[in-house]
Amino acid sequence: MTIQLVALDIAGTTVDEGGAVYRLLAEVVRDHEPSDADIRHWMGADKREAIAALLDAPAATVEAVHTEFVERLVAAYAAQPPRPLPGVPAALATLRAAGVLVALTTGFRRPVTEPLLAAVGWTVGEHLDAVVCANEVAAGRPAPDMIREAMRRTGVDDAAAVLAAGDTVLDIRAGLAAGVGMVVGVLTGAQTGPELDGAGATHVIAGVAELPALLGLPSSTRG
Repeated sequence: MTIQLVALDIAGTTVDEGGAVYRLLAEVVRDHEPSDADIRHWMGADKREAIAALLDAPAATVEAVHTEFVERLVAAYAAQPPRPLPGVPAALATLRAAGVLVALTTGFRRPVTEPLLAAVGWTVGEHLDAVVCANEVAAGRPAPDMIREAMRRTGVDDAAAVLAAGDTVLDIRAGLAAGVGMVVGVLTGAQTGPELDGAGATHVIAGVAELPALLGLPSSTRG
């Protein structure tokens, strides 16, 4: 089956944001003293869902902490703008030039996603074919909803024609739940090859820059 759509996570997969998201997530829930294992378990999830699980607190508290998290993350990105991971812009251009659609899926909500993408200069239409945020579907990762919404927005009907890639176990679990043809773990984020392989990834690669080669695209288009 030829891959028609590549669905990629953002932070740690296509964009280097300095690890701010997980550092700040740990800070805003610090009063409840989550362990490193707790934080790692929620990597890749909808951040509001992650905060709710880590706090186990009333909805009003969760909402207040999530608001603080978003405000601090936007400020962190303004102070130290995210940048594309090495080789990713060329890889995205190569994929799209070869007729492969590219969608981003993220555990961030739109108020965080928009300034992040603006910082790296990516727009739908010019660099991407769709961007799906966690709050735009019924459930975030590990549910398959964001991948399926990316398929809907790009007009791809067959999950076997989709490659999903990310740097966390939840990315892998979401790809498997969606039944996509290839579920790829990348080593540019916080989780390890054994973790991603153990979660069921069909492939583990150094980074998104290697996707064109993985798909067998001609070297003349890889650049």
